[in-house]
This record gives sequence, structure tokens and C-alpha cells, in this order.
Amino acid sequence: MSDHKPTVLFVCVHNAGRSQMAAGYLQALAGDRIDVRSAGSAPKESLNPAAVEAMREEGIDIATNAPKLLTVDAVRASDAVITMGCGDACPIFPGKRYEDGQLDDPAGQSVEAVRVIRDDIRRRVEALIDELLLEPSPSH
Repeated sequence: MSDHKPTVLFVCVHNAGRSQMAAGYLQALAGDRIDVRSAGSAPKESLNPAAVEAMREEGIDIATNAPKLLTVDAVRASDAVITMGCGDACPIFPGKRYEDGQLDDPAGQSVEAVRVIRDDIRRRVEALIDELLLEPSPSH
């Protein structure tokens, strides 16, 4: 039995909304069973305030997170890479699991609109947790 803990990298263009909300949910729901990272192909300087507020309503504080630049090393170190509308900006490595989740961009949207995106992200993250924790871990 491997003690490898899966690592998930959420990627969106600005790393200010979708990927940060997904990472917040995964951290809150999976705890220390899964390592969580997020990054953006063109990160903003700060998080989307509507995304921060929508997550606060769920009891998840992402306010202190900072957008990070997507790096090849971050992709290489991840078992699953979940892109959220960043298209071809994400480098592809053989043997990695990739999923592209097309989600509306919360940039410039109201908290009400971001709640719909947030709830969709939560459903996707819950399904991802089930899949990752039921799959046999790759041996290293």
C-alpha cells in the first residue's frame, strides 16, 4: 500500500476566482488527504472580492490567498491538473490526469452570480474527491 497523497492543481487564467474557490473547497472538504495547489497562466494581483465573499458564506476563508503564476514544475508535481477555462496555456505531461472544467469567469460579476459558479465548483470538487480517494494511488 502506497502512502502517496494525491496532489491536485487547479488552473485558471487569473488564479483569482475559479481556481481559488476550487482549491478552497478541496482543502476544506478533503483536509490533509489531498495536497491542493492553484495557479494561473496570467495571475492577477489579488483575488476577486466576489469570490472571497461567496466562499466566506460557505465558511471557507480564501481572503489571504494570493494568485500564483502557473509553472511547469507545479504541473509536473501534480497527479491531477484541473483547468478552468485556461485553454492551451497549461503544459501537458504524459501520465498526468487532466480535466478541463468549463466554468463562467467570475471576474466582474456580482456575488449573486458568483454563488452559482461556486456551487457548480463545489459539486465538481466533491466528485473529484470521491474519484481520487477511491482510485489506487500511483506508486512512486
